[in-house]
Amino acid sequence: MNAFVILRRIIHFFNLESELENPDFVYEEIKKGIVFKGTNLWILIFAIVIASVGLNMNSTAVIIGAMLISPLMGPINGMGYSIATYDFVLFRKSVKNFTFAIIASLIASTAYFALSPVSTAHSELLARTSPTIYDVLIALFGGLAGIVAISCKQKGNVIPGVAIATALMPPLCTAGYGLATGQFNFFFGAIYLFTINTIFIAIASVMVSQLLKFPIRSIIDEGRRSKINRMVSLTIIIVLLPSIYFGYRLVKQEDFIQKAGQYVSNVSLFEGNYLLKHNIDPKSQAIVLVYGGTTLSEAQKSKIIQKSVDFKIKNAAISIEQGLAFSNIDDKNVELSKLKEQIFGLNTALEKKSAEADSLVIQQKYGQVLLGEIKTIFPQLQGCLYSESYSFHDTLSEPLKTSVVVFSTGSGLKAAEKTKISNWLEERLKGRQIKVFYE
Repeated sequence: MNAFVILRRIIHFFNLESELENPDFVYEEIKKGIVFKGTNLWILIFAIVIASVGLNMNSTAVIIGAMLISPLMGPINGMGYSIATYDFVLFRKSVKNFTFAIIASLIASTAYFALSPVSTAHSELLARTSPTIYDVLIALFGGLAGIVAISCKQKGNVIPGVAIATALMPPLCTAGYGLATGQFNFFFGAIYLFTINTIFIAIASVMVSQLLKFPIRSIIDEGRRSKINRMVSLTIIIVLLPSIYFGYRLVKQEDFIQKAGQYVSNVSLFEGNYLLKHNIDPKSQAIVLVYGGTTLSEAQKSKIIQKSVDFKIKNAAISIEQGLAFSNIDDKNVELSKLKEQIFGLNTALEKKSAEADSLVIQQKYGQVLLGEIKTIFPQLQGCLYSESYSFHDTLSEPLKTSVVVFSTGSGLKAAEKTKISNWLEERLKGRQIKVFYE
């Protein structure tokens, strides 16, 4: 099998001719989809309100639900198809209906956000204010999928998928949010994203319609045809160039976020100082580091900043702040320092008193220890009381600390046995004054 046969078989898999709808059927389907009145208009308004609620709640699932029921793609495909087939009546009708749909959508979304008590711009709203080249690609390939699905018999579930991918509803709702809250940067960013989606879905329709050779539906001379093609090309360039710039900025910002994150992790602990918090601003390429610990000197701050070179963000504007410095507390807050000393003194006194209390408990139980040891020698001893006290006498300048031991006996002890017991106690309680009693 030669390469030509293999190539022909591969091309066969991509061939759409056998699955194409009748051109007249495709024309009628597109023509039917551009009209916005009655059912289509109500569905559009309901979809806009649902999408607005989803953006307000920051719920992706609700936004997807709104896009699934949105009929906005109809007139866009109509504009693309009419340009490809030079059907100017259909083109004017598509533009008229699409303009009406946009106005109705903006009114519905603006009214919702004007009445909504929640006016915070969540991530789902913010994501629709900075279009990039990636939005161009999504719109283009989504539009290709949509027009191919309309043109072929096997449509499957492509249309809902295209509605999700191209995201026509959320930008309109975000534009309404911008109008309702007076934030025109939101309005213009969202309208630009909506314009990108609209134009490139239409361009996709033009490309596929010409590729599938749909019949031209009006008589047009070559000069006018060339003029229309030039206008389409100019429109593409005007819309595409800003999105390429925004896409480049997005890539640079993502790269900065990644490298800055690695840098922050590396300097989270520096010479006994802990990074309490940080902030990375990819738009201005600025990093704020807030440290706690000992006061950072200018030399230490320079070392921290110098480390950014290792992560290829040497041009970043890095500012270092002191969140909590222990030395500052000692130097600047004398009252707090005195209070710390008082607390330390109180803790010491409490520990001393606690030790004394523990000593008293041990003394009270010391008789049990002595009895257990001496009973092996003198089993007739049945009990022992031990205590420590001070002995006062007028001949003494200071009182004598004396250990008092009282033994209980079951039978009498001889004088020699008592002497042995006294000797044992003196050896056992070395260095102490001892008084022994028997009962």
